[in-house]
Amino acid sequence: MRLKLIADAGIVGLPNAGKSTFLAAVSAARPKIADYPFTTLHPQLGVVNVDGREFVLADIPGLIEGAHEGVGLGDRFLGHVERCRVLLHLVDGTGSDAGEAYRTVRAELAAYGHGLAEKPEVVALSKADAIDPETTKQQVARLKRAARKSPLVVSAVSHQGVTEVLRAVLEVIEQAGRGSVEHSAANAAWQP
Repeated sequence: MRLKLIADAGIVGLPNAGKSTFLAAVSAARPKIADYPFTTLHPQLGVVNVDGREFVLADIPGLIEGAHEGVGLGDRFLGHVERCRVLLHLVDGTGSDAGEAYRTVRAELAAYGHGLAEKPEVVALSKADAIDPETTKQQVARLKRAARKSPLVVSAVSHQGVTEVLRAVLEVIEQAGRGSVEHSAANAAWQP
C-alpha cells in the first residue's frame, strides 16, 4: 500500500530550483529551506490564496536524471505528482542552462509514466532576484525554446511575479475540470 498526497498543483524541478522557498512565500507551510540538494525529504503541502480563491500546492522533492529508476530520492515522490491537476515547473535562473534543466525534469516525468508528461504545466524561471537582466533574457530564451511556451519569471524572495504565477496555476486548475477549487489539504488516499 502506498499513501499518495492529494493536491491541486505540484511544484516540480531540479534540486535547489526554489520550490520550498516558493511554497513558504505563498502559504503558511514552513518547509525546510537550505542551499544544498535534497533539503526537502518529504512532500510538503500548503494552502494558497489568490484573488479570494484557494488551492492546495505540494512541494515535491527535487528530481534528477534517473529519478524514475530510483536515483536521488527517485520514484518515491513521483507518485505524489500523479494526483496533482497541474504542475508548476520551476527552473533555476541561476543555473547554467534553463532549457537543459527543464528537459531533464520533463524526461524523468515521461520516463516514470502514469500520465505525468501529459499533465498541464505552468513553467516559470525562478530566482529572478539573483540574476541580472541580460542573464534573465538569455535564460528565458533557452527555457522558451525547451518548453515551447513563454515562461513566467518569478522570485519568491522579492515576490516578483508571484501573483502572476499563482493566477496562472489557478486558471489551469479550473480549466482541468474542477470549476471551483475545493479544499483538499487534509485529504489523502490509499492506493494498493
